[in-house]
Amino acid sequence: MWLYDLIMGLYAALIRLAGLKNKKARLWSEGRKDLFARMQAKIDPSARIVWVHVASLGEFEQGRPLIEAIRESHPEYKILLTFFSPSGYEVRKNYTGADYIFYLPIDTRRNVRRFLDIAHPEIAIFVKYEFWLNMLTELRRRSIRTFVVSAIFRRNSVFFRRYGAPWRKILHTFETLFVQNQESKELLAELGFEQVQVAGDTRFDRVAKIAREAKKVALIERFKAEKQLFIAGSSWGPDEELLIRLANDNPQLKFLIAPHEMDEGRITHLIEATRGGAVRYTQCDETTPIEEQQLLILDTVGLLASAYGYASWGYIGGGFGVGIHNTLEAATFGLPIAFGPNYQKFKEARDLVEIGAAQSITNYEELAAWFAPLRDEAEQLAAASHAARNYTHSNQGATELIIKTIFNR
Repeated sequence: MWLYDLIMGLYAALIRLAGLKNKKARLWSEGRKDLFARMQAKIDPSARIVWVHVASLGEFEQGRPLIEAIRESHPEYKILLTFFSPSGYEVRKNYTGADYIFYLPIDTRRNVRRFLDIAHPEIAIFVKYEFWLNMLTELRRRSIRTFVVSAIFRRNSVFFRRYGAPWRKILHTFETLFVQNQESKELLAELGFEQVQVAGDTRFDRVAKIAREAKKVALIERFKAEKQLFIAGSSWGPDEELLIRLANDNPQLKFLIAPHEMDEGRITHLIEATRGGAVRYTQCDETTPIEEQQLLILDTVGLLASAYGYASWGYIGGGFGVGIHNTLEAATFGLPIAFGPNYQKFKEARDLVEIGAAQSITNYEELAAWFAPLRDEAEQLAAASHAARNYTHSNQGATELIIKTIFNR
């Protein structure tokens, strides 16, 4: 473990060096400055603590249903939430569902001991992954009840490698491993682990709640009017080039695009290239003749999930880059969806393709071919919509199962 400690120290040093030029790396380092002093000042030493750790924003969305369920059903506990990545912490550092929110310290033995001394959790919950060797070893040494939720295990992961013995050993820390699928359970059984439950993915519970609490957005209602709406969520440049063509080829429809990043150059390009007229959400008020425009650019945050409820079809961005974004928020509203080719590492996307609720495309011709029958044939649209909605509804319940298992022993 001394070698592992050394590697962790070098890793932190490299990130500090990268922070001289890279904003994300700088936030990663600065967020950990005086971490233990800030924790000591805020965390009540007499409180009963449930600690939930997530890597970033996506894992936070998986952990959020658990946090909110614990808050509601077990108010005797305070909730400590930690992030590894700035892209999660910086967005959710003011989340009111947790009592204490911090970065996770770098995984050295000294840091781990200081962290656990101050946090003193009764229960530790890791979301999906983040199998830190020192942290899990110390949690086991202290007999702290520890769980992993919404986990997925694959045969090509470190646990099944010849050099994976240290990682296989730390899996014994978990009182229960809540996995997303039967394949994960069977792989863990090959390693001799029986404390495994197939609970599914807590994100299904999260998107169901989002759909129930969807807001009425008057401006989108007025923009859509009596026409059908095609919505694209978390789009990037390559996605938007295809979407502009689709909008221009379907002037009878309305389009809404929510860019993943508010890049002014790309937003200007969208406005100029859309022949039916385009307008930015943040530049509209009740006097703007928005119903005359074909494209609405959702250049704000917090409305995308509610906006899905107004649409008939959807597109999820990111598939021409490192991977697609959240498909479940659209699917829970019954939207057939398309996305780029990089989706294989997302189980829910593979499932949606298999049941006919989604389609992966690599170029505009494939996008247009997927869209045409869903636009022109009501029965085909209804079938795909039902498949999407039924998939998200039938996979709910992971949160309740996990809560009962952890707290009703």
